[in-house]
Amino acid sequence: MSILIASILDFIIGDPYSFPHPIKLMGKIIAFEDEFFRKISKSNNLKLMGLFIVLINISLGFFIPYLLLSSIKHIQPLYHIVNIYLIYTCIAARWLHFEASKVMETLKESLELGRKRLSYIVGRDTSKLSEVEIIKATIETVAENTSDGVIAPLLFIIILGAPGGLMYKFVNTMDSMLGYMNEKYIDLGYFPAKVDDVFNYIPARITGVLMNLSSVFRFNVRNGFKIMIRDRKNHKSPNAVYPEASIAGLLEIQLGGSSIYHGKLVDKPTIGDKGFQLNNNHVYSTIEIMYRSEILLITLYLLIVKLIG
Repeated sequence: MSILIASILDFIIGDPYSFPHPIKLMGKIIAFEDEFFRKISKSNNLKLMGLFIVLINISLGFFIPYLLLSSIKHIQPLYHIVNIYLIYTCIAARWLHFEASKVMETLKESLELGRKRLSYIVGRDTSKLSEVEIIKATIETVAENTSDGVIAPLLFIIILGAPGGLMYKFVNTMDSMLGYMNEKYIDLGYFPAKVDDVFNYIPARITGVLMNLSSVFRFNVRNGFKIMIRDRKNHKSPNAVYPEASIAGLLEIQLGGSSIYHGKLVDKPTIGDKGFQLNNNHVYSTIEIMYRSEILLITLYLLIVKLIG
């Protein structure tokens, strides 16, 4: 029931900016490690330093919440309150909903405001994007983060409890901050990026399946599965392509294509077929599919627990 309560909390209150949040602390730790390990290492062993960062943060992410929960296990209801809070902080569905909606709202006001708001949630250069490109980038972000920010942490929580969810979030945050294949992070970010790929390998594929199964009688499920399988190699990420391709197929739209990331043009193949012209309704449909996938996963989990319990 803790997972269900935490998910409802996320849906109701999301992630208020002023709220204490473990992910903010993770970000500060990673920023410190970035600076510290660069100072103590030589340029030729930055890759090894990146491995140390991964090992340290996986340990911190799992064992600190594990020890905390173990120390209060017999103190009720404190244990359940803390456990629910930790699970709640791992789920980002409401945050994604809020941020994607904000992009669409500001885009209605002006193209410039839409570009600026989008820049808060993507790593690409948004300064010259057209209205359609902003919509496409928002859809891709919600689709990818349905896995990274919702389904994957829930799967780790189901298997390893709240410590597993926080361990996953630490890995995912490392990848967000260090996992760039540019000159600065090509070595230090190597292991953070690779470990994130490993952690997301199964969850991303499960996310694609959940997206399609939860969309029965609502979207084009046959096309969703078709595009997910057909275009599974049309992305630099071996994982992000599964939710993105599922969305492209379900909504009968085309995603992907070349984009500017950190000042460099990145050539990317397209995902999906040219169907409907992209509009803001496709963003809201992607948000709906995100929630449908989350609800389906939690429902399946509760049914399995009831059957074996």
